Amino acid sequence: MNVYRRKKVTLMPVIALAALSLMVALPTLASTRIYAASAPRYAIVTVHPGDTLWSIAAAHGGDADVQDTIDRITATNHLHGATLQPGQKLKIPQ
Repeated sequence: MNVYRRKKVTLMPVIALAALSLMVALPTLASTRIYAASAPRYAIVTVHPGDTLWSIAAAHGGDADVQDTIDRITATNHLHGATLQPGQKLKIPQ
C-alpha cells in the first residue's frame, strides 16, 4: 500500500516576502518628493502711442531673445497681429 503524504502549504514564506517588500518599498516611496508647478507671473504693461511689440519686448524681455519674447507676449495675450492700441493692457510673461 502506497501512502502519499500531502505537503502542508504554509503562509509563512508569503508573509515574510510581503514584509521584506514593504521594508524595501516604503522608504523609497517616502523619499519621493512631488512638486507643484508655480503659477505664471506677469507684468502688466499699458501700451502708449508709438509702442510696438518689438519695443515692449525689448524693454521687458530681459536677456531673452526679443523675437521669443514677442512670441510669448502674443500667445499670452491671444494677439492675432502686431497692431496695438494706446491704452491696451498687455500681460508680459516673466
